[in-house]
Amino acid sequence: MATLEYAGKGLVGVLTPQSNTTVEPEFNILWPAGVAMLVARLTSPKQTIIDRLADYSGRVEATLDQFANAPLDAVAFACTGSSYLIGREREAALCAAVEDNRQVPLVTAARAVCDWLSVLQAKQIGLVSPYPPELTEKSAGYWHAAGFRVAEVASVFKDGGEFHPIYSLRSESAGAGLDGLSHKNLDAVVMLGTGMPTLHPILERARCDGPPVTSCLLSLAWRTSLVVQGHEPSPENAMAWSRGEAWGRKLDFFGSA
Repeated sequence: MATLEYAGKGLVGVLTPQSNTTVEPEFNILWPAGVAMLVARLTSPKQTIIDRLADYSGRVEATLDQFANAPLDAVAFACTGSSYLIGREREAALCAAVEDNRQVPLVTAARAVCDWLSVLQAKQIGLVSPYPPELTEKSAGYWHAAGFRVAEVASVFKDGGEFHPIYSLRSESAGAGLDGLSHKNLDAVVMLGTGMPTLHPILERARCDGPPVTSCLLSLAWRTSLVVQGHEPSPENAMAWSRGEAWGRKLDFFGSA
């Protein structure tokens, strides 16, 4: 009996936090034709957000075991909070270890954002943060260490007692935070976190005046797609993704997280 084989241009193994409700819906919209994904959940018994995020980075290899011998072309680490907590040096070491051990590149959301900012030569940036103050501060420290100046922060954090303060956010709240930065003297704006829905706010403002906008999840999809397709980052493809040239119609058709 014949068997079906994956025949696309890239198979991505996605690692996402255990209760994240945004990564899969938005990635399904963002992936270009020919790129497919398998998803594994990062789990932790820790009780606080900070402790769980710190725990996830130490569980990457064990989580990758869920994919067994699937023919992955790249792994996308959809958890920026872990990168903020372990710092850039340990993050780079983690990526190198996975590539050495698995012969597959590991692309983190935080490093993807750095690539997007760098290719656009952005230095002075604004952040839209869904995080509590402690994690927002850690995030700002990460971007400073990467050579970017965090000039403005718009907080959309709301601890309303729902199942998760970040994953409970609506895209309208994210958009309101983005509007607060649209007329600032900034080179670029980053919408933080892979759990905050960002595609509608980005697409709705893509043709407006103001600094270019990305999100952690959008940058991760952009950078991972380039890896599996064998392309290099450029200002042209970075801006094409931020304008929604390939994924905008799919968002209009399917909706967003």
